[in-house]
Amino acid sequence: MKHIAIAAGLIAGLAPAHAAEEWKDHHKTLRFGVLSGENEKDRIARYTGFENYLEKELGVEIEIFTAGSYDGVIQALAADQIEFAFLGSSSYAAAYTETNGGVVPLTTKQQEDGSTGYYSIILVRCDSGYTSLDDLEGKVLAFADPDSTSGYAVPYFNMVKQGYEPGTFFSATPFSGAHETGVQGVVNGQYDAAATYQNNEINGIPQRMVAKGMIDEGAVCPIWESPEITSGPFTARANLPQDLIAAMQAAVLAAPEKDPEAFREMDGGETSTGKGFIAVDHDRYQWIIEMRDWLKEQRRSG
Repeated sequence: MKHIAIAAGLIAGLAPAHAAEEWKDHHKTLRFGVLSGENEKDRIARYTGFENYLEKELGVEIEIFTAGSYDGVIQALAADQIEFAFLGSSSYAAAYTETNGGVVPLTTKQQEDGSTGYYSIILVRCDSGYTSLDDLEGKVLAFADPDSTSGYAVPYFNMVKQGYEPGTFFSATPFSGAHETGVQGVVNGQYDAAATYQNNEINGIPQRMVAKGMIDEGAVCPIWESPEITSGPFTARANLPQDLIAAMQAAVLAAPEKDPEAFREMDGGETSTGKGFIAVDHDRYQWIIEMRDWLKEQRRSG
């Protein structure tokens, strides 16, 4: 087992034993990508238990792949450098477009309350005096990454629909590069506000940062929340053997029951509110592709 880092319909059941042996002849190592929502050390730590679980379950070596940006994982999928990836909805849409439909969504996470969505939020320092988007006129709002669903696409799209054109309403809208970086930038005074996400009031990027001791509890407060966002999928390259894809999908779906500790750690450790995974298909994410197309058109015309 080792970790890789760089700078920059399906049947939810196990494949027959003889078929499994066939894909293992050609895929002795499998790699899954993890987006840059948090620092690399914490990403690897959070997914190591899941990595070990997959090795035992599938009987091949598993490697975690991290990149310095969302696009690094997307390009790795497009270049056949990795086989699978945990993607957000927008990064899945980007991968689907980049590969001309060459990726397949397998599963998405389900919360304890049965929901399979989450929310983009705009955070400010709790002591800033800002209580709404109106208070941020002429201020600096940090987005996370151009391929982030909750850190860019959804807040941008919804703010425009609500009458707040980011390019003119804020004095600047830089990309922080990662969710944690944006939140930390707010705490440090580098940005007035930042876009990130949470599943609920006890599980999300700011809650994890508090649990890890990165920021103090009560340091940041949300002043805006998006409509519910479709949770992103664990994704496979479509050009992989179908029996391999089915075996991986089955292993991921079974993870919460077979290795609950690995699932809990992957879901955020002590802030975890995840129940498990459900199988998904492409239709679930078509609206995200359409939203990204709208955003591209806005940039071209503006």
